[in-house]
Amino acid sequence: MAKTRKPMSDDHKEALSIGRKQGRVVRNYLEGLEAVKPKRGRKRTKESVSKRISAIEAELESAKALHKLELVQERIDLTEELTSFDNVVDIEALEKEFIGVARDYAERRGISYAAFRELGVDAAVLKQAGISRAKHR
Repeated sequence: MAKTRKPMSDDHKEALSIGRKQGRVVRNYLEGLEAVKPKRGRKRTKESVSKRISAIEAELESAKALHKLELVQERIDLTEELTSFDNVVDIEALEKEFIGVARDYAERRGISYAAFRELGVDAAVLKQAGISRAKHR
């Protein structure tokens, strides 16, 4: 015999909605931090990427099959990188939203100060959010 579920209360629905919103804000901020994190090596520019794509196009004409495959993949990767130059991350706006929800999210999910720090969240941001090094469990 199938169990019948009680309908969710409005309070429960609201709590789920708030949890989803907080999770989305925290995820967006962490992804934003990852996107603006400096990469190793020489910084590439739109011009240098475009120049390499042009060089690949010229090289493709005379390349053997396996090398051609590698060049095509490199061109695909560089084309994606070229479009990412236009995707500017407004880390300040993401940070402001994060500060507003991070403490509640961390308390509800049992996320520690150290976990946020390990993912690159600045100590000053955590302080503004009201997340301290003290255990909150």
